[in-house]
Amino acid sequence: MKKKIFHNWGLKLASLLLAFVLWFVVVSIDDPPDTVTFSNVPVRLINADLLEKENKVYEILGGTDTVRVTVRAPGSILKQLRASDIVAEADMSKLTDINTIEISYTVQNANVESVKGDHDFLRLNIEDRETKWIRVISTTTGEVAEGYMVAGLSPDQTNIEVTGPKSAVDQIKSANVEVDVTNATSNMSLNAEFQLCDNEGNPLELKGVSANVSYLHMSVEVLAVREIPIELNVSGSPAEGYLTTGVVECDPRTIRIAGTISAVAGVTKLSVPEEDLNIGGATGNMVFNLNLRDYLPENIRLADSGVPAKAAVTVHVEPEKERAFTFGRTDFEILNLPAGYEIEPEETEESYRLLVSGLERAVSAIDPGTLRGTVDVAAWMAEEGIEELESHSYRIPVRFSLPESVTAENEIVLTLSFVKSEDR
Repeated sequence: MKKKIFHNWGLKLASLLLAFVLWFVVVSIDDPPDTVTFSNVPVRLINADLLEKENKVYEILGGTDTVRVTVRAPGSILKQLRASDIVAEADMSKLTDINTIEISYTVQNANVESVKGDHDFLRLNIEDRETKWIRVISTTTGEVAEGYMVAGLSPDQTNIEVTGPKSAVDQIKSANVEVDVTNATSNMSLNAEFQLCDNEGNPLELKGVSANVSYLHMSVEVLAVREIPIELNVSGSPAEGYLTTGVVECDPRTIRIAGTISAVAGVTKLSVPEEDLNIGGATGNMVFNLNLRDYLPENIRLADSGVPAKAAVTVHVEPEKERAFTFGRTDFEILNLPAGYEIEPEETEESYRLLVSGLERAVSAIDPGTLRGTVDVAAWMAEEGIEELESHSYRIPVRFSLPESVTAENEIVLTLSFVKSEDR
């Protein structure tokens, strides 16, 4: 049996080799090898947590995390091959001193002859991880409806936390959020995205930076606005020998108030009580500095927050001025003498002196040439309850038409003797 197996063994071996060659030729003719290229194959990074444990972050450079892979295999294999069958991996544990990692390529098919990528290394930029809190800056855009104002704008938190590469995080100074209030007439509540900005308020486009929130909840207070006058009430009297001029200055004269539409509609003026403007004993102008907020009704505020809530009120006080005028008896005009009576003429001409006082400008403006006294007999009789005159003398006061702010310090009284016309 052994002799039969090894008899002509060389010929048998040659036959076997020839059979294999013939098989390979047939296979090559029926299923020849070929190549196919797959683009955008992702490189899977493994053991990435090694950097996280060292509190570092990385950024993949130059798009090296995607590769174009060329596979050589028999045509029948290539027809079945998909990009998902190709595995490109970079192991963080094999990071080099120049921050590169070699990429390994495998295909989930044993009949593949070769696999090759268009590059062999993943390139990284590695930095320390930094976390910090930054302030939130909120602003509005657009204009609310006419007659309204933005009274308040507040986010649900005043700071947010950002994390990322130190070089990027160091550039961030604030999280800026804008809310559009165009034509608003009531309070607003909404979620708004924010923009990371530098120290100048310029938006930043940063890679690898994350925040502890993705948006901010914003509350906007919108109130109705109205302009109203300030009403001033003065009390007290200046010191003896002084008078108020009637001029009361107020700066400002009006204020803008804000509140709900119903609250604002019920306020037509801001009244300052007289006890707060008491000029008792004044010998010159008195200035009162008022805090206008003290006089605002409940649920009403000042609309202009940037304007001081103060009002300066000046009550003008001047010294009293006196002036004397002299008259003759004939300077007085007798009015409404009852019918049937005459006035007995006086044999002597007496002079009369009238002393007046008041504000300087008013007293100085009196023209002696036009200042006349009158004796209204009928009016005097009515005041005294006299129905009929008798033929004897009466003392009747002289009336003068003086400016409103001027008063007579004394009274001129004429002695008039009446006689009936029929008795003359």
